[in-house]
Amino acid sequence: MYTPAPLRPGDRVALVAASSAVPEDRLSPAVEAVRALGLEPVVFPSCLPESRHGYFAASDAQRAKDIQDAFADPSIAGVLCARGGYGAHRLLPLLDFDAIAKAPKYFSGYSDVTALHTAFNQRCGFVTYHTIMPTTEYYQPVDSFSMDCLRRALFGGLTGPLPLPEGHALETLRSGTAEGPLCGGNLSLLAASLGTPWEIDARGKLLFLEDIGERTYRVDGMLTQLRNAGKFDDCAGVLLGAWTDCVPEYPDRTLELPEIFAELILPAGKPVLAGLPCGHVLPTMALPLGARARMDADARTLEVLS
Repeated sequence: MYTPAPLRPGDRVALVAASSAVPEDRLSPAVEAVRALGLEPVVFPSCLPESRHGYFAASDAQRAKDIQDAFADPSIAGVLCARGGYGAHRLLPLLDFDAIAKAPKYFSGYSDVTALHTAFNQRCGFVTYHTIMPTTEYYQPVDSFSMDCLRRALFGGLTGPLPLPEGHALETLRSGTAEGPLCGGNLSLLAASLGTPWEIDARGKLLFLEDIGERTYRVDGMLTQLRNAGKFDDCAGVLLGAWTDCVPEYPDRTLELPEIFAELILPAGKPVLAGLPCGHVLPTMALPLGARARMDADARTLEVLS
């Protein structure tokens, strides 16, 4: 797996919207926030209000073109997804992965961007970064832990033991150690990948999962899809992140998330760590997807090896 060079102060970075439309009032503050990091943002058409197409930032063709153009432009050192939302997986048949693989560069985002992370890791062979995004979080002041993790992802240093926010502890659901490339992201997107050419490949990897706004029975259903597809048998270990606003539909007759995890993930016998501060939550850590890492569920640690 190739790791693109970290960014440097003064580098030009593309702002693209691969999914939902960028709120108009957030674009200018987001541009300034990227500049405050020492980078020079280049706003691509998908981020502009006139490009909006229904609930998408732009048409599928325009959003795919922005991504393709950003990777093809040698003056662009990195690609930042402005936000998530919905629709990135619609772009996968439109992208020229062979061309992107010939020009790997820093790429970041999270949530709906999971579809692109998985494709770039598996089809293009380079590391990508699960980080907060300009028009979702850091267009406004964000906690120092999250911003430090972002800077480490942008400029290098996202290796070794990954720190946790002060007072935060991980939870061991099944003991053991495991080592392998990091993969995964948003559960909804990973479940949607099954049966497609861009299906998540968890073999020998540390599988990270998180989600937001899903009823617990929906989380159950998507984890069941992964279980039935053999992903928990295939993987080396499981990392469970934030499950923000994932609440029961019927609180008086439901399974809680710990019960769902116990019934669907633990039987595979792989080490499982829960409570990773990553996903739709602040403070949040950054993860280099595709990089090799080691988890120790007994010591409750996660270390990026390369």
